[in-house]
Amino acid sequence: MVPPTAVAEQTADNAVAIKDPVKDTILTPRFYTTDFEAMAAMDLRPNEEELEAICEEFRKDYNRHHFVRNEEFDGAADQLDPETRQVFIEFLEQSCTSEFSGFLLYKELSRRIKQKNPLLAECFAHMARDEARHAGFLNKSMSDFGVQLDLGFLTANKKYTHFAPRFIFYATYLSEKIGYWRYIAIYRHLEQHPESKIFPIFNFFENWCQDENRHGDFFDALMKSQPKTVRGPIAKLWCRFFLLAVFATMYVRDVARKEFYEALGLDARTYDRMVIDKTNETSARVFPVVLDVRNDKFWDRLERLVSNNAALTEADASQSPAPVKMIRKLPRWLGNISLMAKLFFMAPIPSEKFQPAVR
Repeated sequence: MVPPTAVAEQTADNAVAIKDPVKDTILTPRFYTTDFEAMAAMDLRPNEEELEAICEEFRKDYNRHHFVRNEEFDGAADQLDPETRQVFIEFLEQSCTSEFSGFLLYKELSRRIKQKNPLLAECFAHMARDEARHAGFLNKSMSDFGVQLDLGFLTANKKYTHFAPRFIFYATYLSEKIGYWRYIAIYRHLEQHPESKIFPIFNFFENWCQDENRHGDFFDALMKSQPKTVRGPIAKLWCRFFLLAVFATMYVRDVARKEFYEALGLDARTYDRMVIDKTNETSARVFPVVLDVRNDKFWDRLERLVSNNAALTEADASQSPAPVKMIRKLPRWLGNISLMAKLFFMAPIPSEKFQPAVR
């Protein structure tokens, strides 16, 4: 059954509803725009050979025929219990919005810089193609549950955040690489525990995450072509900031919806620790510093962020007057600011001294 609060309008056959987009919060995926002129003017010569090689990989389009639904999808949504069904729809929506955000950014970049920087434009065009497939596949899966996102409405109405090119590089690199580790971890877990495969979309995750990995490799090469993004004291500060922002957001969000991971037979905290550790390790290949995520203080502070977020959610859901809510929320907000500052000022690890974990 489609939750009535999620429905904006019904289709003619009353089978699929257009879902109201979730309210924007610090934990929801964002849409981005940037300085297109600055992107077009970038000199790729310091790493043009590697970028051309990556573009050639994009041209091969390995997953051209991968995202094809089969009979396993027929009736699969009906097998989920109501609670699992709801948290799975939330997962699909968050994932679809994130992939569609990447599509819009990459498509616009490709269009706007094509005349001045054709190699960069072609790479972005190929990545937009991949992200469009991912978003479409996720949105089609949502329709199995009786809802879909109106992607055209999101394009026109969602707030766009302007990031300078270097911030786009950090954010999208981490988004793509953490996406790889998230998807491959789920895929490998379900290979060993097929009884926990609650929906056939997970069968597609192995090839899917290779798209994410290639996109991350592109941004790795692009940052190396713009040395200021990964060299010097300012670059170190920004790399620390984006690593922390991405890791903290994921951890707080995933623990808040731990029921989804439990439905897959995973513990959200254990899963996130592994994904964060592997993404941190991967980032050491291009970032000048990475975070000390094997320090117990790092996880203790993330857990306190989780507690504060739960208290903020509880305050929002209460029937108290707005001024009372504000009073209840203020110490939690201040606590989160303090915790993020403490996390940021933890001593980072220079990438040349970083030791991968022994597996």
